[in-house]
Amino acid sequence: MPSSTIFPAIDPAYILSFQFSSWYPLFANQSIKSTIIQPLSRDFKDYLDSDGVYIPEGSEDLPFESELSDDDTEEEEAAEGKKFTFPDLDTKIRECIREYGAVFPKLNFSSPKDAAWVLPASSPLKCTTPAEVYMLLKSSDFVTHDLDAERVFEGCESSEGAETTPYDLELVLRKWYSIDRSRELRCFVRRNRLIGITQRDANFYEFLNDPKTKEYIVSTVACYWELNIKSKWTINEDYVFDFLLTRDLSHGHILDFNPYAPRTDAVLFTYEELNTLHTSGEALKMKVIDFHSHPTAMRNTPAYQHNMIPFEALSLSDGRDVTEFAASWEARIQENINNHN
Repeated sequence: MPSSTIFPAIDPAYILSFQFSSWYPLFANQSIKSTIIQPLSRDFKDYLDSDGVYIPEGSEDLPFESELSDDDTEEEEAAEGKKFTFPDLDTKIRECIREYGAVFPKLNFSSPKDAAWVLPASSPLKCTTPAEVYMLLKSSDFVTHDLDAERVFEGCESSEGAETTPYDLELVLRKWYSIDRSRELRCFVRRNRLIGITQRDANFYEFLNDPKTKEYIVSTVACYWELNIKSKWTINEDYVFDFLLTRDLSHGHILDFNPYAPRTDAVLFTYEELNTLHTSGEALKMKVIDFHSHPTAMRNTPAYQHNMIPFEALSLSDGRDVTEFAASWEARIQENINNHN
């Protein structure tokens, strides 16, 4: 089936309607408290694009005293190349942290979920210093998508105007919460009709498989969309939104909006299935992982595990046991931090 019949026409204006600064002002009261920082310096983009993972000077909330002389420092900087510092951005991030308690970062479209492993597993993506914000962004493959306009507009059927379409990088700091992944949903709207709902987390949850609970969730999402999203989202008729249910499943909060396009993961659906739901006029359908051995279930497999060990770590292992390897890797990270401060 031709993709043109499955997806809406995608052009640069359509894609930009889903960057955070485009939709958040409309739905701030229905979403997580967030701060958008714009404009960002060219140096910041260059830092995110640069090789290696290191923390800009001054971004840690710990004093650092160098044992190098001024001459040694100058020689070191000349050998290393450009040294990145962002004092103004550090200040803005610290202001947000004071207001929110803790934050998790994202750029225009993408969040560094694949880099959650660099912070404690008990509080993934929770940042309490500018250094942690930078470390998450630098360790993520996902956010590199947002650094280059060519990647952002890739796949647009009409590239007309793509080169002249303004695209400016933005840093978003969202108030950090411990989120129950079992209550995260992805919802699909085609031609201004809600057609599909899927759980986002790739695990089996027994409560989601209770018929009455499932019916209640469908009703909650449909009512919320009808009352809080449908009339406000007038930019286009085709979109995907991520939704977090409250504990009692009676309400929820908008997490994000995404283009109805191949770049957006359909999770338990395929876009062919969604197209059938759209063209047939079938009732709103919800899909969940319905048994423990479901192919998508990954309870014992860490998400984004391919991203958890940087290539540099592989060269350090050298056959050592876990304890020795962990110690050497920690020492390597600290060495990088010291060398770039």
